[in-house]
Amino acid sequence: MMEQAHTPVLLNESIDYLVTKKSGVYFEGTLGFGGHTQKILSRLNEAGSVVSTDVDLAAFNYCKEKFKEEERVKLYNFNFSLIDVIAKIESIEFFDGILADLGVSSFQLDSTAAGFSYKFNTELDLRLNKSLKKTAADFINQEAEEKIADVIFKYGEEKNSRKIARRISEARLNKKIETTEELKEIISSVTNPRYLTKTLSRVFQAIRIYVNDELNELSSFLDNSISVLKKGGRLVIISYHSLEDRIVKEFFRNESLSCVCPPEAPICTCEKVKRLNVLTKKPIKPSEAEIKSNKRAHSAKMRVAERI
Repeated sequence: MMEQAHTPVLLNESIDYLVTKKSGVYFEGTLGFGGHTQKILSRLNEAGSVVSTDVDLAAFNYCKEKFKEEERVKLYNFNFSLIDVIAKIESIEFFDGILADLGVSSFQLDSTAAGFSYKFNTELDLRLNKSLKKTAADFINQEAEEKIADVIFKYGEEKNSRKIARRISEARLNKKIETTEELKEIISSVTNPRYLTKTLSRVFQAIRIYVNDELNELSSFLDNSISVLKKGGRLVIISYHSLEDRIVKEFFRNESLSCVCPPEAPICTCEKVKRLNVLTKKPIKPSEAEIKSNKRAHSAKMRVAERI
């Protein structure tokens, strides 16, 4: 049921770039319901293996059962930013390739219990990792109005962030905001109906990113990945919104430079070392056929770099 509820995006394209050695050891940082991991396995021989991780306990437990007979798979319920820690636990010096699909799964979005979507009236949670202390409801009810506005603007790129934050601040004086429906009604009260769907998506996305500290975790993952990626190994990242893609693009660009000295400097003194070759000058996007069969794929962008 869970597996059917999520279709991996850019599945063939990502694995084509990732797997360069049939006997290699690969890391999948966003296990989900095992779609990419299963595809990696199909390209490996008996000597190859995959280490996969996910903070979502439901996904982790599902895949423990799914891969219980597969000796080539090791699973962790860790954040992917701990890739270097996982490598040490597994006594792996270097991975032959590293993959991360940064999207929230369709199962999570469609689950009434998960609380990731404004389409269902459920508890206002939005934590990918349920061991995190603060929920979205805690953030909405406890933070200052200015902080809420900043989060909605920074992580949701929502122009009416101030107006929405003011309305949230007013509403919580009368009653604690506890459900997705209550937050939806507040946003709806100050939003033109014509733009409501996009505004709701932006606000819920912004709060989810903040609550899970997603962008800092992504930056940590990229930094840690490069230290455990074998020379010639590929780093494959699939992102779904501009904030993520910007971080990946900038990281790849910076790591592909051999000097960051000012142009006017007579000689190089920065001691910068080039560590990546970018293989995708422009991000790879899903085909029209894939988008037609899976609407949630429309915003996906895949970038690939190779360790030098």
